[in-house]
Amino acid sequence: MTEEAEFVTIARVSKTQGRNGEVAATLLTDFPELFETRKKLFALGGNATQGGTSGTKTMRRKLDLDEHWFHKGMVVLKFAGVDSISDAETLVGSEIQVPRSERAMLGSDEFYVSDLIGCTVTDAGHEIGRVKDVQFGSGEAPLLVIEGEREYLVPFAAAYIQKIALEQKRLEMKLPEGMLELDAPLNQEEKQRQHEKS
Repeated sequence: MTEEAEFVTIARVSKTQGRNGEVAATLLTDFPELFETRKKLFALGGNATQGGTSGTKTMRRKLDLDEHWFHKGMVVLKFAGVDSISDAETLVGSEIQVPRSERAMLGSDEFYVSDLIGCTVTDAGHEIGRVKDVQFGSGEAPLLVIEGEREYLVPFAAAYIQKIALEQKRLEMKLPEGMLELDAPLNQEEKQRQHEKS
């Protein structure tokens, strides 16, 4: 397992909050109550990088959580040693993570959406590609970023799911007709028509 696979993102820092180093983060977990017991967290990326502009390396920082509270649908985090707005700015854009071993325990028929990354996706039996990423916040359902002939964005909605086999890294879906063409690049004929209209 790679180092990346050993960590799970539970929040993403959106902005600084207040004057004493607090940051506001978008929640990416169904278990926000666990911030109560999580005292050691990790921040991946953000404005703090190593190596200047060329050869920049993404760093993972270990952080001690002093306190947290929920505000306007986000979580506000105060970390030890992050005591000013300029300190907090280094965390903006970072992913707040925990080791995979510390994830909340799930029931036998439950799973983490992040575990879908790497799964082969089929639509009505035809392979369309592999899940490269899962995006949150753009609608009610998370979006699967699927890499195939091109990149597809597909809502991970119960209505489209036929079978999830995480052990085999397979996700079988039945998508509405035309969904995969919604954000497809224009073909030559469509480009010509669009050009004639302008």
